[in-house]
Amino acid sequence: MRPEALALLAAACWAVAALFSAPASQRLGAFTFSRWRMLFASLILWAIALTTGGWRSLDASALGLLAISGVIGIFVGDTALFACMNRLGPRRSGVLFATHALFSAVLAWVFLGESLWGWALVGSGLLVGGVMLAIVWGRRGDEQHGWEQTHGRLMTGVALGLLAALCQSVATLMLKPLMTTGIDAVAGSALRMSTALLAHGLLLATGWAGARAVAPMRLKDAALIFGSAAVAMALGMTLILQAMKHGQAGLVAVLSSVTPILILPLLWLIYRRRPAGGAGCGAVRAGAGTAMILA
Repeated sequence: MRPEALALLAAACWAVAALFSAPASQRLGAFTFSRWRMLFASLILWAIALTTGGWRSLDASALGLLAISGVIGIFVGDTALFACMNRLGPRRSGVLFATHALFSAVLAWVFLGESLWGWALVGSGLLVGGVMLAIVWGRRGDEQHGWEQTHGRLMTGVALGLLAALCQSVATLMLKPLMTTGIDAVAGSALRMSTALLAHGLLLATGWAGARAVAPMRLKDAALIFGSAAVAMALGMTLILQAMKHGQAGLVAVLSSVTPILILPLLWLIYRRRPAGGAGCGAVRAGAGTAMILA
């Protein structure tokens, strides 16, 4: 399968998982939610890596880079994203996180020598612009549900969203040279996830109040977190690493940024409310950009 298609599938995984994630994350708190999600994802990934033998592709030279990537992208980035979502909701946190496509394109050009030209460049511009347009103008004026409310300071939420986007870009791009060596994507994801989980465990062991659960875990919470871990982390992140093996890092990042576009119709299904007109315009623009890239 083409790396571009893998990136789009990863975006779809993240969109679906966002619906599982928001209720449990808001109830338990970002740190507790992330910790449990990483535990479930680690168990799933290691079970697959051990069954398929993919763990044999890991060597000592790769362990350090995978571990650092896990701390930056998952421990810091993923936790910051859900802290942002708890404050701003999935729609507005989505537009902030979508900036990782811009960060990735610039960093890939600076550090990897990659550049986008021709229709790929035009399509990338249309896609990113469409994503931003759909999210910024994706709310109807009469929407009052909890996912559209601001909890806490607005600028804190904005800063957390941008931090999550930057961490996602840095952590993914630093793995590009490593993934081309033939490391199994599932095993690589498992090691990154386990390292991030260890960092979360150490933070909890310090006794910092912010790392503790806001509310006790319920069976419903556990089911939602497991679904989020399986779809977003075990499947979505593995698809991104697989795409990195053969695709341009910047282009993969741009295509994976369509997650917010895919969230809009899912929110429509949940709340039975048609998105605002700007969301439709943005989705058409993003679709046109995607078609240019894939052509």
